[in-house]
Amino acid sequence: MGFRKKLKRRLTRRFEKQKESNWNIMKKKNLISLKEFLDDKVGPKGTKKRKKFDKEYEVFRLGVLIQQARQEKGLTQEQVAQLSGTNKSYISKLEKDLKDVRFSTLQRIIRDGLGGQLLISIKI
Repeated sequence: MGFRKKLKRRLTRRFEKQKESNWNIMKKKNLISLKEFLDDKVGPKGTKKRKKFDKEYEVFRLGVLIQQARQEKGLTQEQVAQLSGTNKSYISKLEKDLKDVRFSTLQRIIRDGLGGQLLISIKI
């Protein structure tokens, strides 16, 4: 058996042992997965409550991504607002959970204010 096959087999066994060990730790500490937690606290996928949660989470996530990008660039909300042709309060609201944002404004903030690129994907 070649070196690569032996190494792959050894790493696979090590990974399986680690996975089993992690599962045993979770069981001992009564830990649950994020999916199980959300199903329990918010409801299973497909329910009204879960759909509402998922929608609000996406808005929250967008705000966090913008805030993180701004901080990584070392910019203030005021600087991003000036660069993108909007105002500081709008940037603040966007980072803090603004529900409705115009696509063109979002593009301008990301492109002109943060020097980034907006990438979109659709999951079906």
